Amino acid sequence: MIDLYFWPTPNGWKASIALEEMGLPYTTHLINIGKGDQFDPAFLDISPNNRMPAIVDPDGPDGAPVSVFESGAILMYLARKTGQFYGQTERDRIAVEEWLMWQMGGVGPMAGQAHHFLKYAPFMEPPQDLPYPKDRYRTEVARLYGVLDRRLAENEFVAGDFYSIADISIWGWASLWEGQQQTLEDKPHFARWLETVSARPAVQAGRALHAELRSDNRGKQAQSNLFKR
Repeated sequence: MIDLYFWPTPNGWKASIALEEMGLPYTTHLINIGKGDQFDPAFLDISPNNRMPAIVDPDGPDGAPVSVFESGAILMYLARKTGQFYGQTERDRIAVEEWLMWQMGGVGPMAGQAHHFLKYAPFMEPPQDLPYPKDRYRTEVARLYGVLDRRLAENEFVAGDFYSIADISIWGWASLWEGQQQTLEDKPHFARWLETVSARPAVQAGRALHAELRSDNRGKQAQSNLFKR
């Protein structure tokens, strides 16, 4: 039974969706990032960068327990462990890793900043309604989704004709396109892919995990915990 350290965010969904897709049993441990659970010493032993998700697999390499932090590393570990969603050939795996790294270095950080400056910062105490970063990150997310749309014009899924951890990694942030002030009318292949992935039962189950706990984290205490050094 894998231990999943989780809060219902796009990064958290990567791990919960992967576990559901791969049929791996897991126990959820909630890490309330608004209350500061990510700074608990016991959690820092697992995830030293004070970020969730993280997992502990009691049946790790050679049968010994292993902890894994960082969502991309978790996806790669689980895909190798199960032999699922990583493609069948070395060329497949190269494509999966390219687009997984593209998400980790591009879509995740840029969409996260777009959310912050468009939806969160204007309601901070004091308000930070800043035109330049709002336009900067909204525009960069649009560029990235244009890259994705062009890729999906030639491929059913991100890495090719097979569903993979690359799709899992991108879907969470991409599914929140409205909050990033994006459009789908000019990205028909992206829209088709979103609909296809969103219809998968395991994606729906991973997204629904403790969905009732999602909040805007706009309070002063949450603000302090989220941006603590």
